[in-house]
Amino acid sequence: MEAIDKIDLGIDPSLLILDDDEPFTRTLSRAMVRRGFLVKTLLTVHEGLSYVKENPPAYAVIDLRLGDGNGLDVVEKIREKRPDSSIVVLTGYGAIATAVAAVKIGAVDYLAKPADAKDIVAALLSTTELKPPPPENPMSANRVRWEHIQRVFELCNRNVSETARRLNMHRRTLQRILAKRSPR
Repeated sequence: MEAIDKIDLGIDPSLLILDDDEPFTRTLSRAMVRRGFLVKTLLTVHEGLSYVKENPPAYAVIDLRLGDGNGLDVVEKIREKRPDSSIVVLTGYGAIATAVAAVKIGAVDYLAKPADAKDIVAALLSTTELKPPPPENPMSANRVRWEHIQRVFELCNRNVSETARRLNMHRRTLQRILAKRSPR
């Protein structure tokens, strides 16, 4: 087991982890506490919005899709209450377009799940001048293709015929691709 050095987080080391995957949340929370963060973990958008109203964190790691809604609502509320916060959005689905929207509304970065604590810390502490290094395990070409198809599908309001037309693809082929799980 490698030794983990505590990070100098400045005056406010508060970190909100908002994710409905409880085992992942517990593991990430322990890793972040070892690095010097004061961690608050929550599981729902409702809990996140309530918490952020009174306690906007300096740092946040927010899952994009939660059981009761969209994590972007919490990103917006944090940005409204605390413009200097550093927010990373996690996505486990083919929702790159939404992740890009998260960056536009104030997240500093987005990462594909499962992301490890080292990558999350690098993203949280990155500045516009110094971006974190590329990930150890980038997406495969098949995954990038699948993500692109999902993005166009979402932009076409989940209309299969319109998506197939825009991708210059047969509708049945698109339906087969959409029915499959995302490649790794």
